[in-house]
Amino acid sequence: MTSSRLRASDLEMPFRAVRRQRLEPPADSPDRGESLLLESLDAYAQRMTEHEFFSHISAAVAWGVPLPRRMLRAGVLDVSVIWPRRAPAGRGVRGHALRPWMCELVQHPVLGVAVSSPASTWAMLSSHYQWVDDAVVAADAIIREQMHPDDPPPLAGLAELEAAADAGRRIGGDVLRNALPLAHPRSRSRPETLMRLLLGRAGLGGFLPNFDVLDGGVWIAQVDFALPRIRLALEYEGEHHLTDPVQWAKDIARMERLIELGWRVMRVTQSDLFGPPELLVARIRRAIDAAR
Repeated sequence: MTSSRLRASDLEMPFRAVRRQRLEPPADSPDRGESLLLESLDAYAQRMTEHEFFSHISAAVAWGVPLPRRMLRAGVLDVSVIWPRRAPAGRGVRGHALRPWMCELVQHPVLGVAVSSPASTWAMLSSHYQWVDDAVVAADAIIREQMHPDDPPPLAGLAELEAAADAGRRIGGDVLRNALPLAHPRSRSRPETLMRLLLGRAGLGGFLPNFDVLDGGVWIAQVDFALPRIRLALEYEGEHHLTDPVQWAKDIARMERLIELGWRVMRVTQSDLFGPPELLVARIRRAIDAAR
């Protein structure tokens, strides 16, 4: 390419020595931060040295680990090397020089770039988690078991998270140790994890996450939380349930079948879960009393 072409207005330079077609500003959406980071990750990968790898928040996004929006606002890439090499620097880059025993490196199976392993990434974020719940959400996503034939395998096991947390002294290490006993492999989303933690803190034990309802050995549905002995189900209704007409129709049919089998279904919305917790807890207690 000629020098004039490299200076053309339809190109932008996200990093030194990298050009790409100028991108349209992404629409404001829940996954906007992840999309921006993945685009930056792809651009930086074109100039990475053999000693560099993605870590921390960038690695978490690469692995699809859900993070709070505040952790994605900076919009910079975490790029690391193994000490004693010098940490990368430059516009849009947050460089790190990590001790070798504090980080496991792997090749990302889809993106094809060097990245910290899922367990190492989870532990690296100890100083970024504002609450224990954030660490539990990330842990749940990493150890999530296969609940359906087309689900991917877990990114790591609980033992790997424990080993990463114990690999060395980390800022915020107490958050990791407090989160590990709360992690559960049968959570399919951030809201489900937060709801499970809410139930536990309210003393509402006994709910089974992602419980399979059977009728005479035939699978009927998988409900978000269940008290099978009294046939009470709690279902979290995300926004996609309301905006996708096909999903909405499936939800209605599934609810009707559960009711036919004698189940009482309580639906929980985003405003319920992220509103005053005492109101949701009171609703759940009333539902339990009604189902007995």
